[in-house]
Amino acid sequence: MAKRGKKYVEAAKLVDRTKAYSVAEAIELVKKTNTTKFDASVEVAFRLGVDPKKADQQIRGAVVLPHGTGKTQRVLVFAKGEKAKEAEAAGADFVGDTDFIDKISKGWFDFDVIVATPDMMGEVGKLGRVLGPKGLMPNPKTGTVTFDVTKAVNEIKAGKVEYRVDKSANIHVPIGKVSFDDQKLIENLTTIYETMLKVKPSAAKGTYMKNVAVSSTMGPGVKVDASTF
Repeated sequence: MAKRGKKYVEAAKLVDRTKAYSVAEAIELVKKTNTTKFDASVEVAFRLGVDPKKADQQIRGAVVLPHGTGKTQRVLVFAKGEKAKEAEAAGADFVGDTDFIDKISKGWFDFDVIVATPDMMGEVGKLGRVLGPKGLMPNPKTGTVTFDVTKAVNEIKAGKVEYRVDKSANIHVPIGKVSFDDQKLIENLTTIYETMLKVKPSAAKGTYMKNVAVSSTMGPGVKVDASTF
């Protein structure tokens, strides 16, 4: 096991690893156990009773958190003509077509999210090998392949987060910053928790919500008692 720093070890002592805390207590502890000087992100991790190898148990989507994540996302929109004008009016940071495809293929990545109109996906698809591994490929499931570019840009700017189950059946989602007041973090956490329940695949058997834990960027994980949502 990797050697932990002194601050982490001290912080970890405040958390009873055998206990699941109420939502409010867990959020309070995450703030207490933050060991960084900067305004750390707060994240929730779900361990789910699904088999991600099976196509009918893949969980992927996006949700707008009521209070955002505290991070402003830079949005690149691939669109032409009227749709490009719409994206600009909605406040996209970058709007273009083949010029940006060329820039990305040469290693430009000064953006966080890509939105593309369906007619641009043939071109954007050529970047699959570059964008795929970084999780930047636009996808209809997360609302980033759409002709409604105004809605897509507005939602991303308002605090939309994407979620996707990994190979170990875990999902990690940012829910804000340590500087957020407790109530905002609780509301963001509750929103994503309720979303996870809604997207439960009908093929999933047994216990679905196996574990919920919250943590700050460098802090220890705090188990949440799901019955307190």
